[in-house]
Amino acid sequence: MRYKYCPECGARLSEISAGDDGMVPYCEHCAKRWFDTFQSCVVVLTYNEYDEIALSSQWYLPDEYLSITTGYMKPGETAEEAAVREVREELGLALENPEYAGTYWLSEVDQLLHAFIGFAPKRDFVLSDEVTRAEWVSADEAPGKFFPDKPGGALSGIYQRYLDLRKPRENLS
Repeated sequence: MRYKYCPECGARLSEISAGDDGMVPYCEHCAKRWFDTFQSCVVVLTYNEYDEIALSSQWYLPDEYLSITTGYMKPGETAEEAAVREVREELGLALENPEYAGTYWLSEVDQLLHAFIGFAPKRDFVLSDEVTRAEWVSADEAPGKFFPDKPGGALSGIYQRYLDLRKPRENLS
Protein backbone atom coordinates (compact mmCIF):
# COMPACT_ATOMS: atom_id res chain seq x y z
CA MET A 1 0.00 0.00 0.00
CA ARG A 2 1.29 3.42 -0.89
CA TYR A 3 0.25 6.15 1.55
CA LYS A 4 -1.43 9.29 0.22
CA TYR A 5 -2.42 10.77 3.60
CA CYS A 6 -0.59 10.72 6.91
CA PRO A 7 -1.94 7.92 9.14
CA GLU A 8 -1.23 10.08 12.22
CA CYS A 9 -2.53 13.56 11.36
CA GLY A 10 -4.44 13.05 8.10
CA ALA A 11 -2.46 15.63 6.10
CA ARG A 12 -1.90 15.01 2.41
CA LEU A 13 1.62 13.65 1.93
CA SER A 14 4.30 15.07 -0.31
CA GLU A 15 7.40 13.14 -1.36
CA ILE A 16 10.93 13.25 -0.06
CA SER A 17 14.11 11.48 -1.05
CA ALA A 18 15.02 8.53 1.15
CA GLY A 19 18.44 7.76 -0.29
CA ASP A 20 18.61 4.36 -1.98
CA ASP A 21 14.84 3.91 -1.48
CA GLY A 22 14.08 6.79 -3.82
CA MET A 23 11.14 9.11 -3.30
CA VAL A 24 8.78 8.14 -0.48
CA PRO A 25 5.59 9.69 0.95
CA TYR A 26 6.38 12.30 3.57
CA CYS A 27 4.30 14.23 6.10
CA GLU A 28 5.65 17.75 6.48
CA HIS A 29 3.50 18.32 9.57
CA CYS A 30 4.75 15.21 11.46
CA ALA A 31 8.20 15.22 9.77
CA LYS A 32 7.81 11.50 9.08
CA ARG A 33 8.40 9.23 6.08
CA TRP A 34 5.69 6.65 5.30
CA PHE A 35 7.27 3.76 3.43
CA ASP A 36 5.06 1.45 1.37
CA THR A 37 3.57 -1.41 3.36
CA PHE A 38 2.25 -4.85 2.48
CA GLN A 39 0.58 -7.78 4.20
CA SER A 40 2.59 -10.76 5.40
CA CYS A 41 0.94 -14.16 5.20
CA VAL A 42 1.90 -17.79 5.68
CA VAL A 43 1.21 -20.71 3.39
CA VAL A 44 1.74 -24.21 4.82
CA LEU A 45 1.99 -27.61 3.20
CA THR A 46 1.17 -30.11 5.96
CA TYR A 47 2.03 -33.78 5.40
CA ASN A 48 1.57 -36.92 7.49
CA GLU A 49 3.32 -40.26 8.04
CA TYR A 50 1.48 -41.79 5.04
CA ASP A 51 2.86 -39.25 2.53
CA GLU A 52 -0.49 -37.50 2.36
CA ILE A 53 -1.00 -33.75 2.21
CA ALA A 54 -3.72 -31.87 4.07
CA LEU A 55 -5.78 -29.98 1.50
CA SER A 56 -8.73 -27.75 2.28
CA SER A 57 -11.16 -25.33 0.73
CA GLN A 58 -12.64 -22.03 1.80
CA TRP A 59 -15.63 -20.06 0.56
CA TYR A 60 -13.64 -18.20 -2.12
CA LEU A 61 -12.39 -21.35 -3.93
CA PRO A 62 -14.54 -23.09 -6.55
CA ASP A 63 -15.98 -26.36 -5.14
CA GLU A 64 -13.81 -28.63 -7.27
CA TYR A 65 -10.50 -27.28 -5.95
CA LEU A 66 -8.48 -27.58 -2.78
CA SER A 67 -5.40 -25.77 -1.50
CA ILE A 68 -2.90 -25.84 1.32
CA THR A 69 -3.34 -23.82 4.52
CA THR A 70 -2.92 -20.06 4.32
CA GLY A 71 -3.42 -17.18 6.70
CA TYR A 72 -2.39 -13.71 7.78
CA MET A 73 0.32 -13.07 10.32
CA LYS A 74 -0.67 -11.18 13.45
CA PRO A 75 1.36 -8.27 14.83
CA GLY A 76 4.14 -9.54 17.11
CA GLU A 77 3.94 -13.07 15.70
CA THR A 78 6.80 -14.79 13.87
CA ALA A 79 6.11 -16.50 10.57
CA GLU A 80 6.78 -19.88 12.23
CA GLU A 81 4.26 -19.13 14.99
CA ALA A 82 1.69 -18.07 12.40
CA ALA A 83 2.20 -21.31 10.43
CA VAL A 84 1.61 -23.45 13.52
CA ARG A 85 -1.38 -21.34 14.60
CA GLU A 86 -3.07 -21.37 11.18
CA VAL A 87 -2.83 -25.17 10.83
CA ARG A 88 -4.17 -25.60 14.38
CA GLU A 89 -7.01 -23.09 13.88
CA GLU A 90 -8.11 -24.15 10.41
CA LEU A 91 -7.56 -27.93 10.54
CA GLY A 92 -7.19 -28.80 14.23
CA LEU A 93 -3.76 -30.36 13.60
CA ALA A 94 -0.56 -30.02 15.63
CA LEU A 95 2.11 -28.93 13.14
CA GLU A 96 5.57 -30.14 14.15
CA ASN A 97 8.84 -28.44 13.18
CA PRO A 98 7.69 -26.28 10.29
CA GLU A 99 10.53 -25.93 7.81
CA TYR A 100 10.90 -22.64 5.96
CA ALA A 101 10.29 -23.12 2.24
CA GLY A 102 10.92 -19.64 0.87
CA THR A 103 8.90 -16.55 0.07
CA TYR A 104 6.51 -15.67 -2.72
CA TRP A 105 5.28 -12.24 -3.74
CA LEU A 106 1.64 -11.86 -4.83
CA SER A 107 1.67 -8.57 -6.72
CA GLU A 108 -2.08 -8.65 -7.40
CA VAL A 109 -2.81 -8.16 -3.69
CA ASP A 110 0.50 -6.80 -2.34
CA GLN A 111 1.15 -9.82 -0.11
CA LEU A 112 4.37 -11.53 0.89
CA LEU A 113 3.84 -15.25 1.51
CA HIS A 114 6.18 -17.03 3.90
CA ALA A 115 6.05 -20.70 2.90
CA PHE A 116 6.45 -23.67 5.24
CA ILE A 117 6.40 -27.45 5.04
CA GLY A 118 5.56 -29.29 8.24
CA PHE A 119 4.58 -32.68 9.62
CA ALA A 120 1.38 -33.43 11.54
CA PRO A 121 0.33 -36.94 12.59
CA LYS A 122 -2.72 -38.15 10.68
CA ARG A 123 -5.97 -37.60 12.52
CA ASP A 124 -9.46 -36.39 11.77
CA PHE A 125 -9.73 -32.70 11.00
CA VAL A 126 -11.42 -30.23 13.32
CA LEU A 127 -12.35 -27.47 10.90
CA SER A 128 -12.72 -23.78 11.68
CA ASP A 129 -15.75 -21.86 10.43
CA GLU A 130 -13.71 -20.46 7.53
CA VAL A 131 -12.87 -23.90 6.10
CA THR A 132 -15.65 -25.56 4.08
CA ARG A 133 -13.97 -28.97 3.71
CA ALA A 134 -10.62 -30.74 4.09
CA GLU A 135 -9.12 -34.08 3.21
CA TRP A 136 -5.86 -35.97 3.33
CA VAL A 137 -4.71 -36.56 -0.26
CA SER A 138 -1.87 -38.74 -1.50
CA ALA A 139 1.09 -36.50 -2.31
CA ASP A 140 1.21 -37.95 -5.83
CA GLU A 141 -2.48 -37.17 -6.46
CA ALA A 142 -2.51 -33.72 -4.85
CA PRO A 143 -1.67 -31.65 -7.98
CA GLY A 144 -4.87 -32.91 -9.64
CA LYS A 145 -6.89 -31.30 -6.83
CA PHE A 146 -4.96 -28.02 -6.52
CA PHE A 147 -6.48 -24.70 -7.48
CA PRO A 148 -4.73 -23.76 -10.76
CA ASP A 149 -1.44 -22.03 -10.04
CA LYS A 150 0.48 -19.75 -12.34
CA PRO A 151 4.00 -20.80 -13.40
CA GLY A 152 6.41 -20.00 -10.60
CA GLY A 153 3.50 -19.63 -8.20
CA ALA A 154 3.55 -20.46 -4.52
CA LEU A 155 1.55 -23.68 -4.57
CA SER A 156 3.54 -25.41 -7.30
CA GLY A 157 6.83 -24.15 -5.81
CA ILE A 158 6.04 -25.41 -2.31
CA TYR A 159 4.78 -28.74 -3.65
CA GLN A 160 7.98 -29.22 -5.67
CA ARG A 161 10.03 -28.39 -2.59
CA TYR A 162 8.07 -31.06 -0.67
CA LEU A 163 8.82 -33.62 -3.39
CA ASP A 164 12.53 -32.74 -3.18
CA LEU A 165 12.51 -33.06 0.61
CA ARG A 166 10.72 -36.41 0.65
CA LYS A 167 13.31 -38.10 -1.58
CA PRO A 168 15.82 -38.54 1.27
CA ARG A 169 13.02 -39.95 3.49
CA GLU A 170 12.10 -42.45 0.76
CA ASN A 171 15.73 -43.57 0.50
CA LEU A 172 15.74 -44.37 4.24
CA SER A 173 12.82 -46.79 3.87
